[in-house]
Amino acid sequence: MRFHSIPVIGQFYTKKEVDKLIKDAVDEARRIDEESMAKHNRDATVISMILGFTTLALFVDGLLRLLGITPPFMDIDINIIDNIVEKVESDIVPLIQRVPRI
Repeated sequence: MRFHSIPVIGQFYTKKEVDKLIKDAVDEARRIDEESMAKHNRDATVISMILGFTTLALFVDGLLRLLGITPPFMDIDINIIDNIVEKVESDIVPLIQRVPRI
């Protein structure tokens, strides 16, 4: 691009040159925006996968400990199956046995 010069005013751009400069700047800004959004989406996807997998793993670990399939961690026993069986045998079974059979 060349500058136009008027002795009193100095150097200036024509309207076409200004329009081309603006168009180039907008195109570059769009390209940069698209690249940064693609990188953000990729990074967010990876982070979401890691968090989702970790949450699922912790949920399954807790569920297996709750059901008594996995041994207790640090002697904290959260197994509820034995408690449920005990309550059913002491509370529900006597009620069922009182019901007359057909």
